Amino acid sequence: MQELKAEIQIQDKKFNLFISGSRIRDKVKNIAAIINADLKDEQPLFIAVLNGSFIYAADLFRELTIPAEICFIKLASYTGTASTGPLITAIGLNVELKDRTVVILEDIVDTGRTMHDFLPQILDKKPRKVLVTALLTKPDAIRYPISIDYPGFPVPDKFMVGYGLDYNGLGRNLQDIYCLSE
Repeated sequence: MQELKAEIQIQDKKFNLFISGSRIRDKVKNIAAIINADLKDEQPLFIAVLNGSFIYAADLFRELTIPAEICFIKLASYTGTASTGPLITAIGLNVELKDRTVVILEDIVDTGRTMHDFLPQILDKKPRKVLVTALLTKPDAIRYPISIDYPGFPVPDKFMVGYGLDYNGLGRNLQDIYCLSE
């Protein structure tokens, strides 16, 4: 276990502890329990959106007791801090979705644009049902409202690192989530 630190530095930025790893683990277990109950008679396909969701996806998937499959897709609508416009699918989806229950796993939903652009691509494949889970949501940043069926933590519209979230590729391995210092 990593030592819980109130403040960390990654490159030129300082970050303050925002959500402890123990609170994250409790939340993930709670979300998994709800999914287990809701989808107990199904065999859902989980689609984890890379890169940020890989830790959340792994932890959530280990808590599932229902038969389930998982695959990964890499999506991007920006490079660095600038939007590139249309959604780019970097690693495609090669699993049949027709008549399946699909659960999309996101690390964070801020503006909602990625899901807004990606959901129609999923719906075109005729799944029976599409559900979304996101560990973090930024209600104050939402510009493209989407339904998050299994939400984790609402967070302020601030930059975060840890538990899969990064700053210039660093910080994903932190077990806690940190918020950029003012």
